[in-house]
Amino acid sequence: MKQNKLISSIFRYMVLIILSILCLFSFYILLISSTQSHADLQKGFSALPGKYFMENLRKVATDGTFPMFRGIANSIYVSSAVAVLCTYFSALTAYGIYRYDFKLKKLAFSFIMAILVMPTQVTAMGFLRLVTNLNMDDTLWPLILPSIASPAVFYFMYSYLQASLSISVVEAARIDGCGEFAIFNQIVLPIMKPAIAVQAIFVFVGSWNNYFIPALIINSKDKMTVPVLIATLRGADFMNFDMAKVYMMIVVAIIPIVVVYLLLSKYIIAGVTLGSVKE
Repeated sequence: MKQNKLISSIFRYMVLIILSILCLFSFYILLISSTQSHADLQKGFSALPGKYFMENLRKVATDGTFPMFRGIANSIYVSSAVAVLCTYFSALTAYGIYRYDFKLKKLAFSFIMAILVMPTQVTAMGFLRLVTNLNMDDTLWPLILPSIASPAVFYFMYSYLQASLSISVVEAARIDGCGEFAIFNQIVLPIMKPAIAVQAIFVFVGSWNNYFIPALIINSKDKMTVPVLIATLRGADFMNFDMAKVYMMIVVAIIPIVVVYLLLSKYIIAGVTLGSVKE
């Protein structure tokens, strides 16, 4: 029996090790490629790092036609604003539908769920026309404001409220004379903190990696986000194309995402465990 348990444990650890290697291998290739020159990359894959890391970083940072730091600042600004607006208003909407009873409650919930399964590409052209009519094209506002309505985040918040928020707490606050927005901001939001932190991480990363909508709206290089800038590098003139710069830009672009995960990853487990307990 002990031998079987030992073999089973060894097998599980081996599977986890193999999966970890597969997940990290792409990052290893990315880091190795960022240390090599364009000529070395054309020769094929190399498992050993090169000596051009600082030179590639200098090329990306000093390229006047490629505003790397401006693009990173734009992505940080957009992603942070999207994370704040999306989580707050999704939590507010979820609380309103969960707490209050009104005639169109089921219809409103069904409508939001119907929007959840609608692909972004289906509404992209209509959204682009609306943005153009509002004279908001080539600005960052169309990347931020639509995040107020996020069906996926709303459903997560709604499920979390069902599992963790007691109606008696809200009623007690109301009896004490607390206003509706005060109840939400001072009582409900602290209870939902793990769920908000989890969704903030995913929304931040999703906004950071978003390419489709920014590519349709943004035309000026000083307003482009990181994915669009990387695409402009990849689509550069063949004679002046430098693959090493592309890899270096990707390395620089993932640093903020890694930092966000390191700072907030503990809330993922906290959000899942707390959301799974119902009193």
